[in-house]
Amino acid sequence: MIPMRLDILGPGCPNCQKLAANVKAAAQGLGLEYKLEKISDIGVILRYGVMRTPALAVDGEVKIQGQVPSVGEVKKILESEATAFGPGLGCGCSQI
Repeated sequence: MIPMRLDILGPGCPNCQKLAANVKAAAQGLGLEYKLEKISDIGVILRYGVMRTPALAVDGEVKIQGQVPSVGEVKKILESEATAFGPGLGCGCSQI
């Protein structure tokens, strides 16, 4: 399975660090394969269209900005993304 790309966008402030911790806990709690990257370059953050940090992008798409959601809230977002292609976690290509 291809790992889910999780990008934390922000300058590295305490809220950014809390979001990163919550995202990591949520992904691990769901048993997801993921790659977590912290992006602090303002030019890159602006290319995502983010105007308020911290922000979370899942596979390149911004899902949250300007807030620090709980682990449970992040889990809901990640579950939705992981099951977007069908039942279970992942796209289900092996079921073809």
